[in-house]
Amino acid sequence: MLEKLQEVENRYQELNSLLSDPSVVGDRGAFAKYAREHAEIEPIVEKFSRWKTVSRELDENKELLYESKDPEFRELASQEVKSLEREKSELREQLMVLLLPKDPNDDKNIIIEIRAGAGGDEAGLFAEDLFTLYCRYADRKRWRVEILNSSRSSVGGFKEVIARIEGVGAYSEFKYERGVHRVQRVPATETQGRIHTSTVTVAVLPEAEDVEVDIDEKDLRIDVFRSSGPGGQSVNTTDSAVRITHLPTGLVVTCQDGKSQHKNKAKALTVLKSRLLDAKQAAAAAERADDRRSQIGTGDRSERIRTYNFPQSRVSDHRINLTLYSLDDVMSGDLELLVEPLRTHFRAEALKGVTDAG
Repeated sequence: MLEKLQEVENRYQELNSLLSDPSVVGDRGAFAKYAREHAEIEPIVEKFSRWKTVSRELDENKELLYESKDPEFRELASQEVKSLEREKSELREQLMVLLLPKDPNDDKNIIIEIRAGAGGDEAGLFAEDLFTLYCRYADRKRWRVEILNSSRSSVGGFKEVIARIEGVGAYSEFKYERGVHRVQRVPATETQGRIHTSTVTVAVLPEAEDVEVDIDEKDLRIDVFRSSGPGGQSVNTTDSAVRITHLPTGLVVTCQDGKSQHKNKAKALTVLKSRLLDAKQAAAAAERADDRRSQIGTGDRSERIRTYNFPQSRVSDHRINLTLYSLDDVMSGDLELLVEPLRTHFRAEALKGVTDAG
């Protein structure tokens, strides 16, 4: 670990020089790239600097403790040694976390796709409740939410809703939402008070950047048609809806929420690129068995990850055996109650893997 930390510190000093180089300052692209890398490793360098200071002070106090004959002085030195040993241990753990490989998608915007599963109308109603929860959480983070496409059921709720959430770190938080969400509650239409069980599926895709996914226009079939469903007179009377088919993969994306055909096409392309990137990354991950095992429980869309039990005000995350009786708080947008334990768990699993490998 010390060798790795020294490499990071050396690189930090190199970046300091580069960022003051006039030729780099004059190149906006290069300067932004180096500035971003500098900001990413600065916390590691600062923590490593403190670790070295604590290590030096610890050695000095141990030496004083060994040499001194004064009982009172030895007691003070002993207390200082214990405090420094505790801080050094904490700094070591923090440095190990900082050195963990970072998910390259973590800082990206996301495309989130929520679909009603088993349970009929009730599944659609909960799909809307779940989307509302995510919107409230995004609002707390001051992230921007934009619906790209949606389809409503006859009683309200969503058969499907696809949205873009824009904000630094959006993927790092929402990636834990991928999978099957189960709800247990008494539907508003239930006359005998029976509890129904329904499911909703959630897919979370990192928004693709143009450099990551190259789409040839010849590989696309673009159809325009008249939007169906609610949306206002101009939406339903003009050919503003857009359907894009990616011929090599058969992926189909439809966008009809906006009034502008041009904007709907741009939104559909955003979703298509993100789905292609997700498929590309999934294929790469499947080839890395160790990496795949480390991801168990974090993203399989066929896996039931969470249960929301309204009669008991209980929410349970099955991946980490977490149960909270704070369902109202969660549905009000306090998703951090679930995100933080999940982040801590999977970070610990990653650290365990690093330790075992070492």
